[in-house]
Order: sequence, then C-alpha cells, then structure tokens
Amino acid sequence: MSRDEDEFFAPKKPAPARHVPGEPLDTLSVDELTARIESLRAEITRLEAARDAKTISRAAANSFFKP
Repeated sequence: MSRDEDEFFAPKKPAPARHVPGEPLDTLSVDELTARIESLRAEITRLEAARDAKTISRAAANSFFKP
C-alpha cells in the first residue's frame, strides 16, 4: 500500500466525547471527567467572550441612536 492508502484506510481516531447534561457520570474515568471539565471551561470562556462582544456592540449602537 502507498502512504496515501495507509492514511485513508487507517482506523479513525474516536471523536472526543461530548458532554450531555444530565447523563450518568459513574462510568467515566477521572481522566475523562477532567477532559470534559476542561472542554466545558473552554466553551464557557468562548461564550463569555461572545456575550461581551455583543454587549459592547449593543452599547455602541444604543449610544449612536439615542435622541
């Protein structure tokens, strides 16, 4: 097989587990729980940044359109 074929037919790495709120956590390892916590913290940071940007944009629009 050529290198391209090796890459094409190589087993795919599993996608990182996504957290589903309310799912049972007793089957997850400490490492899996830690990975999910880190992922959720990163997502919270991303959401907060988006919220802050929208708040700034709204404030700018409000100040522009005030009578």
